[in-house]
Amino acid sequence: MRLLLAAAIAVATALLFALLALPVAALFLHTSPRELIRQLGEPVVLEALRLSLVTSTGATLVVVVLGLPAAYLLATRSFPGKRMVDALVNLPMVLPPTVAGLALLLAFGRAGLLGGALEVLGVRLPFTTLGVVVAQAFMAAPFFVAPCRAGIAAVEPRYLDMAKTLRGGEGYTFFRVVLPLSLPSLLAGAAMAWARALGEFGATITFAGNLAGRTQTMPLAVYVRLQTDLDAAVALSVVLVAVAFALLLGLQLAPVMPFWKRADAGR
Repeated sequence: MRLLLAAAIAVATALLFALLALPVAALFLHTSPRELIRQLGEPVVLEALRLSLVTSTGATLVVVVLGLPAAYLLATRSFPGKRMVDALVNLPMVLPPTVAGLALLLAFGRAGLLGGALEVLGVRLPFTTLGVVVAQAFMAAPFFVAPCRAGIAAVEPRYLDMAKTLRGGEGYTFFRVVLPLSLPSLLAGAAMAWARALGEFGATITFAGNLAGRTQTMPLAVYVRLQTDLDAAVALSVVLVAVAFALLLGLQLAPVMPFWKRADAGR
């Protein structure tokens, strides 16, 4: 029985590895370094790459600034409706991206709930670069809040008690105790949110469109090239896969331990 179980585990693991690894390998085997360099030299591709880096970084900053207080609140407070708030924060993780884009359009579009107020203030989100940032931030927020909340909740209570005995206020305790001790989880969450924003497609194209130089990020550029030039689409896809893989590998190897490893180490 033990041998049968071990064989079943090995087969299942091998099949899962094949499912995950073969598509990635196919991408890399379908292109060449020369083709990759040639595609990266195209002005449209460079503009899409630049736009992706700018908007994903901006979206990550928005998520960190708004998500850190929310994560702290969820990790340290009990209040009526907390489960509903928690579910709302995690909703973008399971929401179809096109539905998310449509919801953003109905909320912030010209005829949306806040569209008129934004127009009065001179702010226009749909089909603009700022709209790309909003769409990416919407989809990436849970990827920061979840690990950040877990890291804050994992801080040893005795350290908080020590801060209280020293008459440290909540602000002092947060910045001098909670934030440093949960920093690995915060950095891991920010990295995951950045990667999610970089790869965002559905919400972006629905809410911000696919305008070259304004809203056409790398995933959208892949979509456009896929319809006319398979080699170009593959080359761009390889760039996105390489960036994402390098980010995840860096989290595994970095001295700052990701939140999931901290949880395993504490067992």
